[in-house]
Amino acid sequence: MSGLRAGLRTLVLLRHGQTTWNAEHRIQGQVDAELSATGRAQAARVAPYVASLGPVAVWSSDLQRAAVTAAHVAEACSLTVRTDERLREFGLGEREGVTHGEYGAAHPAEYEDFVTGRWSSVPGAETLTEVRTRLEACLDELADAVAPGETAVAVSHGAALRVAVEALVAGTQSEPSAYAGMHNCGVAVLQERPLRRDGEPRWRLVAYNRTVEELSATQGDPRFASVRATG
Repeated sequence: MSGLRAGLRTLVLLRHGQTTWNAEHRIQGQVDAELSATGRAQAARVAPYVASLGPVAVWSSDLQRAAVTAAHVAEACSLTVRTDERLREFGLGEREGVTHGEYGAAHPAEYEDFVTGRWSSVPGAETLTEVRTRLEACLDELADAVAPGETAVAVSHGAALRVAVEALVAGTQSEPSAYAGMHNCGVAVLQERPLRRDGEPRWRLVAYNRTVEELSATQGDPRFASVRATG
């Protein structure tokens, strides 16, 4: 893969496929919504691309939309999935289960904060710090479980991954996030920095939010050769 260097740990972060609630424009949070037929097809299509990076470990949120997506990847890699609740989506409190239309009509100012990534406005939601702490701890543990030069995969959720990428790459957290939301089965690739100065984050961003449709259109190296980082 273009942009990767030998001998360094690599993390592949994957958002789950489309769910029935995604299709209904319904807010999920930690509700255990299932993949739609489209989501299962997305997971099946992205799995060979992720497998081509040669991962040796696949971890996933324990919510079924992520775990089923991860199972497709693990099967393509001849691995088993380890689930971890620290990879779950933001808990979104009282707004889980409502549609975007219902939310916007009932609470327009709060909804505007929500859609722009200011999740602290949501009643009963997890804090940004809580989500960052659990995601960062889990992903550091995953990375430390593989050897230098090896690749690990984590399957998680859109808002959670936005926070995780910013924390791992920049060492910061911001509300709204500095990163755009990830597509269903969007891929982010991070690699350890070869040389780190004091206080510099461990990870650098190689690719962000690449979809299987974009990957299918690339030429040459099947291992995401033309994947580039985007903000």
